[in-house]
Amino acid sequence: MKFILHTYGCQMNVRDSDAVAAMMTAAGYQQAVDEDDAEMIIVNSCSVRAKAEDKAIGKLGLLCATKRDRPERKVGLMGCMAQRLGEDIFKKIPLLDFSVGTRRCNAIPHLARRVANGETNICEISPAEATPDVPDSHNESGHAAFVTILLGCNRRCAYCIVPDVRGTEFSRPAREIIAEITALARHGIREVTLLGQSVMNYGKMNSVWDESDPPSSADFTEPFPRLLEAVGNIPDIRRVRFTSSHPSGCTDELVRAMSTLPKICHHLHLAAQSGSDRILKLMRRGYTRAEYLDAVNRLRSAMPDLSITTDLIVGFPGETEEDFEETRSLMKLARFDNAFIFKYSPRPGTPAADTMVDDVSMDDKKRRNQVLLADQDECGQRNNEALVNTLVNVLVDGPSLRNPKRWAGRTPGNKIAVFTPIDGLEPGAIVKVRITKVAPQTLYGKIVSVVAAL
Repeated sequence: MKFILHTYGCQMNVRDSDAVAAMMTAAGYQQAVDEDDAEMIIVNSCSVRAKAEDKAIGKLGLLCATKRDRPERKVGLMGCMAQRLGEDIFKKIPLLDFSVGTRRCNAIPHLARRVANGETNICEISPAEATPDVPDSHNESGHAAFVTILLGCNRRCAYCIVPDVRGTEFSRPAREIIAEITALARHGIREVTLLGQSVMNYGKMNSVWDESDPPSSADFTEPFPRLLEAVGNIPDIRRVRFTSSHPSGCTDELVRAMSTLPKICHHLHLAAQSGSDRILKLMRRGYTRAEYLDAVNRLRSAMPDLSITTDLIVGFPGETEEDFEETRSLMKLARFDNAFIFKYSPRPGTPAADTMVDDVSMDDKKRRNQVLLADQDECGQRNNEALVNTLVNVLVDGPSLRNPKRWAGRTPGNKIAVFTPIDGLEPGAIVKVRITKVAPQTLYGKIVSVVAAL
């Protein structure tokens, strides 16, 4: 049976899909090249916003409709929406064959066999306190990989459904993570991104280091900086990234680790969500505007080349024009390199949806969204113009999606750089590129030299 996966949502979903694809292949299934060739299609869903769920529901409806002409086709659902809806998903999509919640990736190859044998409407979700299901399976192709180090979230932000669908926080043992990344390096992986909903909380909720594990040579006592050092010491790993971060995790030790460990990329995704103290309190974010900016300033003092990206929500219940202008001013002070801006949508079961009135009109949400996007383009252009005529190291990804005659890669600051390839260049190499022109989110330049071949 040939299968294919469609993935919506965050990097954690991308990582889960990668694991499922590897486990399906190991179980004897074949990954299809495209949807038309697939006998089983699995949708990995997101529940962070209503729009993400609507997309997944729409896709599932279209896929199940194809079963009229292809009755042998099987359609499955996995991920956060499957966890949130449980058995109710079959009321929305009656022809769906199976639905698998979070922390149950390992069950999918077995469920695939069951539906191939004629079963249908199978639902497997796990309670929030269930033992985390963290397969270390990877599709070991390419040069970069995601590695989950922390599952779940304990923060309970007022707008967020993640704690309900991903469960409580659990950190994987450090030894297990290091063994996984060491194996990836042997298979040609050169860059790893450590994943966790609040990744800098790693090791705070359960023990992750054994007494027999070697101590930190840099005397890091906090679990996460110590893990960064250990991963950076793995031979053949050239770059280490992590996401997603919370201002409370920007301790002095974390700043020291990022600024002194040579393989840690100088990029941080630090969600702000709002620049208004009043709205931040309603959101239950756990920090003030001043505390957020203090974290940014401490990071940039240690790493002047640090690239900072963020998430922002417009139209949260009660947000006034004054609150919105506070967010605009925070953006200017923080000088973000990029911002992912979302219009607030109530998520059933969250404190904001249950206790607050969604009182900002859609017109105002759209307008504020467009204003922030324009502000960010201006800031991104200004930040990137400072890089013109400088040399940057770029980890090569391969041909550009828009123009295959040009290639693209990413800088340590996670900026996309586009350039003309040279003979013999392969994805995974690191090249030095001189930047000649820029756009708000893209650098353009010319290869000067090869720093490290694949």
